[in-house]
Amino acid sequence: MSVDAVTQTQPTVQAAGTLSRRASRLRDYGILVALVAIVIALSVSTDTFLTTSNLINLLDQCAVVGLLATGATVCILSGVFDLTASASLAVSAIVGVEIVRLTNVAVGFAAAVAAGALLGLITGLVVVRSGVNSFIATLATSIIYRGVAVVVTAGSIVYPLSRQSEDFGALTWPSLFGLTSATIVFVVVVVAIGLLTSWTTFGRRVYAVGGNAEAARLSGVRVGSIHVSVYVISGVCSALAGLILASRAGSAQSTMATGAELTAIAAAVIGGTSILGGEGAVWRGVVGAFLLTLIGNGFNLLGWDTIYQQVLQGCLILFAVTTDRWLRKRTR
Repeated sequence: MSVDAVTQTQPTVQAAGTLSRRASRLRDYGILVALVAIVIALSVSTDTFLTTSNLINLLDQCAVVGLLATGATVCILSGVFDLTASASLAVSAIVGVEIVRLTNVAVGFAAAVAAGALLGLITGLVVVRSGVNSFIATLATSIIYRGVAVVVTAGSIVYPLSRQSEDFGALTWPSLFGLTSATIVFVVVVVAIGLLTSWTTFGRRVYAVGGNAEAARLSGVRVGSIHVSVYVISGVCSALAGLILASRAGSAQSTMATGAELTAIAAAVIGGTSILGGEGAVWRGVVGAFLLTLIGNGFNLLGWDTIYQQVLQGCLILFAVTTDRWLRKRTR
């Protein structure tokens, strides 16, 4: 190649690199710009948005969808989907209530988390061993889990014993800075999983598998083990979300959080996590969950018809996926 050709190529390479960096920044921080814009709009248009009680309630309401979005994000980062989240949530909560009845609240809560991890392990093994696309495999598995929940409860609502009711609602109690215990649990779990995916060898392997599973396998990464692990993480997040819902209601039932897994995936995608895997971050999924919660809160404060809330959420999802596809094309 001649010197002139090399000279002409350099600006092109530099321009491509600049475009790639800009696209990366847009994917990283575009969701934060949208979040800030909505916060400012609601602060100006309502007198109650910035009140302490509303902000605490906002964080509390975000805890459930935020935990589910965290699990969904980790799965999507590794290149798989988890449609069992809401069913695992219901089964774990039911197990928790039943164990509470037999022992005490602490043991019951621990049993619920263990049940969530076990369900995640089973889901991961089903996906890995069957070789079926994760979307279809987890859809079928979620139906099984939901059926198990119906069988165990005989379709009825399960409650802790009357003397355990107060302690069972522990996750709704005020805690640090007036925040509920559920919010504290949510923050701790998100920070822990965020650090796990961003600063550990396991996290790097999750991204590698999601980016190119075959290349990761050839590099010595055990792809199947990574996929099973992310399903276990998702199962634990689902169990914690189930405990929060059960603690609020003082009961558990087989129909808990039906369809919540789709909201969780939507939050991850809106947050900028690529549905193709390998790109994204836990914090983005949490911001996406907070954005969806914020929209719901805004509709309530403004007295708008909630029917249009679903329309807006659908538009956000479509916009997020379209933007991700456009950015990928521009950076190739």
